[in-house]
Amino acid sequence: MSRSTSKRTTKKQALHNRRQRRVRKKISGTPERPRLAVFRSNRHISVQVIDDTQGKTLAYASSTEAGDSSTGNVESAKVVGQRVGERAKAAGVGQVIFDRGGNRYHGRVAALADAAREAGLEF
Repeated sequence: MSRSTSKRTTKKQALHNRRQRRVRKKISGTPERPRLAVFRSNRHISVQVIDDTQGKTLAYASSTEAGDSSTGNVESAKVVGQRVGERAKAAGVGQVIFDRGGNRYHGRVAALADAAREAGLEF
């Protein structure tokens, strides 16, 4: 690995961390409106509905769950968004605050959000 690649990766991670801190200082989940937190890796995507006042996860969905044939693409993100929307509604959650977790609202993150909206979550 060359030095330039290492520097580029470090800068990319630093920018991601800056975006994440900027988003998280503005939002916090409450019992009435929990936080919908997205984690995206190269291969998978997962999302949690979190009540930050109690520190509890109310609903969860991930592309690592059994039955997912494809992972790491927009189609699997749509499935995960639909799944978390249904589970959140079953847990009695109707409105959430969207926490994109330092990721840009684009591609898999946007597809997940749109699918969660179609499943009945408001944000």
